[in-house]
Amino acid sequence: MRNENELMDYAVKQEPLCRKNDSISDSLFEEYGVNRGLRDQNGKGVLTGLTNISKIVSFQEVDGVKSPCDGQLWYRGYNVQNLVRQVREDGFGFEKTAYLLLFGEMPTERELQDFCKIMAQSRTLPTNFTRDVIMKAPTKDIMNSMTRSILTLASYDSQISSPDVIPNSLRQCIELISIFPMLAVYAYHAYNHYENDDSMYIHRPEPLLSTAENLLMMLRPGRNYSKLEAKVLDVALVLHMEHGGGNNSTFTTRVVTSSGSDTYSSIAAAMSSLKGPKHGGANIKVMEMMENIREHIRDIHDKEEIEAYLAKILAGEAFDHKGLIYGMGHAVYSLSDPRERVFKKYVERLAVAKQRQEDMFLYNSIEELAPKLIAQKRHIFKGVSPNVDFYSGFVYDMLGIPQELYTSIFAIARIVGWSAHRMEELIGMGKIIRPAYMSVMSKKEDA
Repeated sequence: MRNENELMDYAVKQEPLCRKNDSISDSLFEEYGVNRGLRDQNGKGVLTGLTNISKIVSFQEVDGVKSPCDGQLWYRGYNVQNLVRQVREDGFGFEKTAYLLLFGEMPTERELQDFCKIMAQSRTLPTNFTRDVIMKAPTKDIMNSMTRSILTLASYDSQISSPDVIPNSLRQCIELISIFPMLAVYAYHAYNHYENDDSMYIHRPEPLLSTAENLLMMLRPGRNYSKLEAKVLDVALVLHMEHGGGNNSTFTTRVVTSSGSDTYSSIAAAMSSLKGPKHGGANIKVMEMMENIREHIRDIHDKEEIEAYLAKILAGEAFDHKGLIYGMGHAVYSLSDPRERVFKKYVERLAVAKQRQEDMFLYNSIEELAPKLIAQKRHIFKGVSPNVDFYSGFVYDMLGIPQELYTSIFAIARIVGWSAHRMEELIGMGKIIRPAYMSVMSKKEDA
């Protein structure tokens, strides 16, 4: 057995050396005109490629003057807010939007039926895979479990290195999109059984159900769910499906794809990126913050009391002492996050159905108060507004989805965007992504 304690003691002793020799001052970044994290001081990303998959709009230019505007998110030329609104009240948009992102065109009714049929047929795992892979070494870190499963699935793919790279990659992407809910939910059930001593049940997906319906059905012991619950989850999946190509996990997909690596490795790399708390874990931090606020607010209807406590959080005097009001602001959007705008209507409907109006009132109060506080306390270059993750954790909580699955739900949606970008990278780019780093190393000896 590994002597983890001894190794940890050694690592702790060596940490000062790493900090001494791996720190690079802000002044050097300024001197050489290099942007930390590929972002300038306004939060705008350094251009690293072109894409025809999605687009984010957060500023408008009129007569040469650039000013913030309400955010817009476009999938393949369609405004995502309209995509959500155009889905029938009793219908689901995940599959239709997945087709749009993968193939670049809106499907006809027949094309959508064929795509849904293919996805249903693909919702199957290799014989004994659940027992031999997912249920072995169960972990609270569901993202790690899913990543292990993705890489292991490569061993079951007889055509992993097929010379027909494009159709083969497309097949693999569709299969992974189809089984991601199974990998997530089964991994949670294994953890919940072996680590929490709870009951074990494995429900197989139903071919006639949507992705959102299957996810809820497989998660719940009695397989039951309401149409509203499935509808709200479906909307959440559509809104998290893709985001402009410049986010960390999508960029990771394209970097690994550009090296010629296989689909499983590319998607596993994206998973490893998404699980980082700076990327996919935002909604969990919002939930933790909201719980902390409830514990310290005597009357949630007292906006002055709420504002005073938010000011303490912002000053680093409360919650996690990092001075952040989670769920507020975005790296790209300024006046508004279009995903939050369309999502909130469904959040409010679900809150009424679940009798969580008091919680909804608290969220609304924070949405009203926090941007003003942040604007007063911080020197900011653009507006501050709630982002989609401000509400997504609340929705998952109302749906009875455990927090261990929150980031995995994000992945179940975002794999569609990753897949679209993998295909675009394979077809349209052709060069390995190889960024440059400037060395600021000081010589310690003469050559």
